[in-house]
Amino acid sequence: MNRAEFILTTAIILFVAFAMGWFANWLVHRFTRVRQSDVADLDRMSQELHEAEETRDQAITYLQQREAELTNQLTQTEAELRAAMDGLRDARRETEELRAHLHQG
Repeated sequence: MNRAEFILTTAIILFVAFAMGWFANWLVHRFTRVRQSDVADLDRMSQELHEAEETRDQAITYLQQREAELTNQLTQTEAELRAAMDGLRDARRETEELRAHLHQG
């Protein structure tokens, strides 16, 4: 192998190595590149997630307010029931006293 053949062979080998490296780089970027549609999908999903979280927070706030209202109503109803039961107890006692007084006299 003379000097010209050696240089030509080395040049061909280096060119083939360069071409294979370029092709491998192109393949890697081709498969790892993020597409614009993927980014748009991620943006849409993040917006929907944000809206769902806001809706959840609103629902939790509404339920807490409703629970407070119902607890207040229950407390008032229990107080009214106790008052009615006390009034009924007093009325029964008064009725018994009147019956006892009528039977004595």
